[in-house]
Amino acid sequence: MAENNIEVADLGCGDVCLLMILKYQKCIEELVGVDINEGRLKWNGSRLSPCMGDHLDPRELDLVITLYHGSVLEKDCRLLGFDLVACIELIEHFDSEDLAKFPEVVFGYMSPAMIVISTPNSDFNSLFPSAVFRDSDHKFEWSRMQFQTWALDVANHYSYSVEFTGVGEPPAGAEDVGCCTQIGVFRKIAKAPESAVLEHHGEHVYEVIYTTSYPSLQQMDYCRRVVTYLVYREVNRMKRRYQVSLRQHELEPESADTGNPTRKFISDPPVPVLTEADKAMEMIPQPFCIGDKFYVPLERIIAYPRLGHICGNVEKLREFLADVVELNCDGSAVKVDLHDCGDY
Repeated sequence: MAENNIEVADLGCGDVCLLMILKYQKCIEELVGVDINEGRLKWNGSRLSPCMGDHLDPRELDLVITLYHGSVLEKDCRLLGFDLVACIELIEHFDSEDLAKFPEVVFGYMSPAMIVISTPNSDFNSLFPSAVFRDSDHKFEWSRMQFQTWALDVANHYSYSVEFTGVGEPPAGAEDVGCCTQIGVFRKIAKAPESAVLEHHGEHVYEVIYTTSYPSLQQMDYCRRVVTYLVYREVNRMKRRYQVSLRQHELEPESADTGNPTRKFISDPPVPVLTEADKAMEMIPQPFCIGDKFYVPLERIIAYPRLGHICGNVEKLREFLADVVELNCDGSAVKVDLHDCGDY
């Protein structure tokens, strides 16, 4: 299983829409949202809760989501060294004093590996019916030249590179105004001194408003549940295929009279019919039947990709199935009834 621990923070998370999208990214193990509006955080926190599907089909990696109430201009050590910090439509809400503080807190103190900042492109505003700020709370809206000048200065000062992009293409004939929203993608090119990270190690300024954790295959109960389900699914799939093959061979015509054929029972059970995918595993021990019991070797079960990925080896698979799934005497195969009520 993957061991990466990807941490992402959304500063000014507001209605948590970005966090709701990011929670589906399989590589992320920690999501943090920070916002000054405590009421919005309390109202929207439940939107990030695990749903029934998250319990039925758990993530591979753990995921913890936390919402903090506080100003993004305050320093809290719990946001140190993240992989990504997103500031989506945030900086235009700062006055000049707060804007001056912002780089030192985010680039200097938090010092994430990557920072994504988006802000309105004022060049695009000429396409709107009335060329005013897009939100009454905006303190400014920058042209592409203004934003890029600020971003390059900040990047140079804090040892980041920066690339510019945008979203919201202009209509035909107005390409010179650029995108509706401009974006700067900053990547750290120099590691912060360890002393700088440790200096503020004990400061917890933000208030936790909401936190939740998601079921994952890292948690033994959920992992065993998923493995058990997958094993039963594969065993029953192979058993059904065997039963179909068996029924096709139980009776065969005794005469060429197709109008009134008589059939006889074939006592020797046939080898299960294999799909093209299964033929690639012909060297792996095959399912077999003894009396009214159907057996599937663990070596064959773990050859299926997802089970092999989760368990790694037969010993681990056997450990997961202990006391949950019936095995044969030497523990080398899953043992089920060849016929049960569901087969009739």
